[in-house]
Amino acid sequence: MIGIIDYGAGNIRSVQNALEFVGAKSELVSDADRLKEYDRLLLPGVGAFGKAMEELKSRGLDSAILEFISSGKPFLGICLGMQLLFDKSYEFGEHSGLGVIKGSIVEFDKTKFKEPLKVPHMGWNMAKFTKQSKIIKGLKDSAYLYFVHSYHAICDSKFALAYTDYGYEFVSAVEYENVYGFQPHPEKSHDNGLRIIKNFMEL
Repeated sequence: MIGIIDYGAGNIRSVQNALEFVGAKSELVSDADRLKEYDRLLLPGVGAFGKAMEELKSRGLDSAILEFISSGKPFLGICLGMQLLFDKSYEFGEHSGLGVIKGSIVEFDKTKFKEPLKVPHMGWNMAKFTKQSKIIKGLKDSAYLYFVHSYHAICDSKFALAYTDYGYEFVSAVEYENVYGFQPHPEKSHDNGLRIIKNFMEL
């Protein structure tokens, strides 16, 4: 059973639909004490980093998530849910994250763009995978996925599972032990995204 963490700031319905499509059983969970009951946890997210962390902390979900991760069970963060795994974000100030992955979340730096591009980065783009992983089993060395974001992760290459080019190259997916994160939305990425979700179900 997959628990979808519901903290009032997630694209939850589309995630539920994608899980249902690949045959996964899931339910929403907002009670911190119940997180440990699940085989896998998925943290979706849209909106601002600071507000999302406030919501997690107010419900005691931040510490419950860390406890779940330390148990070794698979954990997946999507979009803002991936960003929350990092040490900090500089979105509308400076905010501490869950600290699972060492690194930070920063705004796209337009001064580094090789050509004029709009922010947010929205639409289909290529994720180029840097290593083999069970979460991307069945995909090629790269895959088109759907993005919607204005901030991106900066971290050591040892955490990077994929890079994407938008003005410059940035980390678009991460992997650390039993923790996975995707900046793009697998649930909105058709066959490639559904493969990622199916793989997560089978971890």
